[in-house]
Parts: sequence; structure tokens; C-alpha cells
Amino acid sequence: MSPIRLARATVAVLLLPLPALAQVAVTDPWVRGTVAGQMATGAFMTLKSAQDARLVDARSPAAGVVEIHEMKLENDVMRMRAVAAIDLPAGRSVELKPGGYHVMLMDLQRTMKEGEVVPVTLVIERGGRRETVEVRAPVRAPTARNDLMKKH
Repeated sequence: MSPIRLARATVAVLLLPLPALAQVAVTDPWVRGTVAGQMATGAFMTLKSAQDARLVDARSPAAGVVEIHEMKLENDVMRMRAVAAIDLPAGRSVELKPGGYHVMLMDLQRTMKEGEVVPVTLVIERGGRRETVEVRAPVRAPTARNDLMKKH
């Protein structure tokens, strides 16, 4: 191959659009197990973004409805509500945990049994662009709590 053709080929490859690289690391994902007839549960994890970003959506084939939720103490009453997004400041870990932000899985397709793995797709927005992050969250016991389940 002539040097000119090689240079053209190299430039052509460099100009190809590259897939977006996930800039959000997900650690310790898990889903709280359910009992028969229970139609909702939460997915929990820690997110850390290399750049300022936002978690704007989530989905899972395990649930008919998936929302981003926040639990917050208001006037001495713990309230849970859907939120449009969760900010992910650059370089800081954001914990999705029981009693705080979490991904709510509702209209469950089946009972979530300890040891199973639930796929969850997170939709991250940064700089006006959206990308997805695929998460495989193991199911823990229905009585599991984030602070007790962390690895030491």
C-alpha cells in the first residue's frame, strides 16, 4: 500500500464515529428480594461519574414500571416520591440505598428470589447526550439492608 493510500485509510478510520464510552461506574448493585404477591421492590447501587451527569431513566424486563425514587423525611414522616433525575457530580460517589435514592421496580413480573440476577438499564445524560449503562444486580434476601451487606 502506498504511503498516500495508507494515510487516507488512517484518516478515514480516525473520522469514524466511536461509540460513547460509559463514563459512569456502577458498584455493588443489588435488588431486594420479594415474597409471593409482592409487586414492588428496589434496586440499589453506587454510581460514580467521571464528568457531571444525571441519572434520568431506568428500565428492566423484570418490572412493568421502573422509576427513579427518593425517600425523604418531611415533617417527621418518611415519604417516597418519583424524581425526574439524580445528579451525578463529577468524581463523587452517589449511593442509591434503602431510605434514600433508589430505582423502584413495580408491577413485577415474578417473585425476586435471593441469588437470581436482575438486569437493569440505566439511562445517563451528560452534555445533552444520553447513554445507557447495563447493570446485572443480584437479588439479596428480602430483609437485606445496604449497610449490613457491604463487603468488609
